[in-house]
Amino acid sequence: MKIVKLITALGLLAFSLVPAFAQEAVIRKNLSEKFPAFAKIDEVSKTPINGLYEVRVGFNIFYTDEQGNYLLEGQLMDVRARKNLTEERIGKLSAVDFDKLPLKDAFKIVRGDGKRKLAVFEDPNCGYCKQFERELTNIDNVTVYLFLFPVLGPDSLAKSRNIWCAKDKPKAWNDWMLRNTAPAAAECDISAIKRNREFGQKYNITGTPTLIFADGSRAPGAVSAQEVEKMLLSAKTP
Repeated sequence: MKIVKLITALGLLAFSLVPAFAQEAVIRKNLSEKFPAFAKIDEVSKTPINGLYEVRVGFNIFYTDEQGNYLLEGQLMDVRARKNLTEERIGKLSAVDFDKLPLKDAFKIVRGDGKRKLAVFEDPNCGYCKQFERELTNIDNVTVYLFLFPVLGPDSLAKSRNIWCAKDKPKAWNDWMLRNTAPAAAECDISAIKRNREFGQKYNITGTPTLIFADGSRAPGAVSAQEVEKMLLSAKTP
């Protein structure tokens, strides 16, 4: 009797999954036919709203109906819970496991006991990065893993090379970012900088500075010292 019940339950489960797969196929087919950009849809999934589906293309989130006849790009809000569901979803997709960061491609700046950890992707010519670095001087007891991430042009790459190839990388970085003293010209293997840019592309790092905390959470822009302290406090040590 138990075997019969199990077989029946499995049959009902399989039957219930058929419409879901069929619906996904319809959405993929209709959107790809109408929009070439949707030829490679990574994921189609239901949202908490009946009849509304999430369509993911890379790190881009869209919403559509059951037939893929209508398309919406924007933020989906849960008003009752006061949550931005789109933002939460993108945050989960782009989360970075701190333990898997390629720390060999960064240099360390240690303040105080260095027990807390923070990774930052920065461009030496980024004005917001310089603003953030001034804020960072107010943070103690932290190890900062600095990933050079030149995205603003050839001069950014040249400065990143000179900083990476300097005998004292943290000093060269701080001299430029805090005291506006340009790093001396230097040459060495800068494949690490190339890997940083590839890593950023893979994990949707589109601007500088981008901060990554020990729990994988991220923060973009010139975050204030108070906000950094708050996020360091809430982040779990890996």
